[in-house]
Amino acid sequence: MSKKANLLIVDDDRTQAETLARVLGLDGYDAAVAVSGKDALEAVRARQPDLVLTDLKMPGMDGMELFRRLHANLPELPVVIVTAHGTIETAIEAVKEGVVDFIQKPVYAEELVHRFEKIFRQRELASENAELKKRLLHRDRGDAMYGTSPAMENLRGQIARVARTDATVLILGESGTGKELVADAIHYGSSRRDGPIIKLNCAAIPENLLEDELFGHERGAYTGADSRRRGRFELAHGGTLFLDEIGELPLGLQVKLLRLLQERTFERLGGSESIKSDVRVICATNRDLESQVVAGQFREDLYYRINVVPLEVPPLRDRAEDVIVLARHFAREAGVRNGRPIETLAPDAVQRLRAHRWPGNVRELRNAVERAVIMGSGDTLLASDLSLAGGRSVAQPVSEDQDGRLVRQLMNSEIPFEDFERELLVRALKRTRGNQSRAARMLGMTRRTLQYRIDKFDIDTAPMRQLQ
Repeated sequence: MSKKANLLIVDDDRTQAETLARVLGLDGYDAAVAVSGKDALEAVRARQPDLVLTDLKMPGMDGMELFRRLHANLPELPVVIVTAHGTIETAIEAVKEGVVDFIQKPVYAEELVHRFEKIFRQRELASENAELKKRLLHRDRGDAMYGTSPAMENLRGQIARVARTDATVLILGESGTGKELVADAIHYGSSRRDGPIIKLNCAAIPENLLEDELFGHERGAYTGADSRRRGRFELAHGGTLFLDEIGELPLGLQVKLLRLLQERTFERLGGSESIKSDVRVICATNRDLESQVVAGQFREDLYYRINVVPLEVPPLRDRAEDVIVLARHFAREAGVRNGRPIETLAPDAVQRLRAHRWPGNVRELRNAVERAVIMGSGDTLLASDLSLAGGRSVAQPVSEDQDGRLVRQLMNSEIPFEDFERELLVRALKRTRGNQSRAARMLGMTRRTLQYRIDKFDIDTAPMRQLQ
């Protein structure tokens, strides 16, 4: 931005100001001159400069008073003050009020160009970061937060409430439901929004590298550690750390994570310095952590430490009224990206989208719609454009032996879907004698999801616990 930038130079010494303007013009700047604070205010209204360079000592309105007048109406306009009479105290006060730079005379054009470049570069980066956050927030509303169903209205309310706190959050839900986007929404709705949000998928990093990723290392901590490296906790200082697939974290690291959450301190690998951690932790999983605790695969104390505020993202089949709302949104997005603007969804496409059970949840819907946009033609999305994989509305059971046969038996019967789902739940609960954790594992869902469906279908589990 600095080249061809529009500058205003304010100095009661016109000759000096015009000389500086000519020199800066050689560097590509378009510089105008004002010889008083009053002239400068009029010039700013007329020229709308990108930066104002003003002398501090001027008769009438001095440089600081000019800055305050400009800052009151144009807080984003950068102002640089030049003086031969400045002191450290004056400079500190000026910067506190919002002056972007304070330069003592004599002023050299080369130094000014360097400082202007730095100011404009910082402004551009700040603008890019603000735009990125805006796009992220828009993405959250468009994906994880999109929809009018009661389930989504409830989730949005929960996110708004928990975002105002610094509590640890555990996001539960099946794959593809948008757990990462919920974490983004919590972060950007919190007081930490100006800090970083650092993410780590615990299932995507080899076990022997996870500790280094989380805590970092000191130089010489192991062969090949040629320099100090900061881990994710350190990088997230002042912001949020999102640990996805927390159920995959090895037991040895679970102990260290528990200590960090309790004491808010950690050490890098190979180091003895205790580092304070000002980080909000959000975890997510598609596993049943309660069952993992029972099986000895997840520490009970850590489970209760991360489960301060649980949020469950509902699967798409439990908010069927949102399918078409999301499909239209994804179609518009994909149309823009792929040069095929979509005006509407044909009735047969709407019917087909509603009939599908979406086992892959929102991720599957997004991909299906984008594929249809790419492969189709015209401004209307047709059913013939849609290529949907066969899917069930309940997750694939973990076991394919005796437990898997009850699913296949029901799938081969001609019964309405809701009856199919209720019967599947009842059979699983009977087989486990009402043990909800075992039934949830059998059906490949979380215990919380199973409880939701038990309530939804008003299933009485008491007689099942008495079965022998």
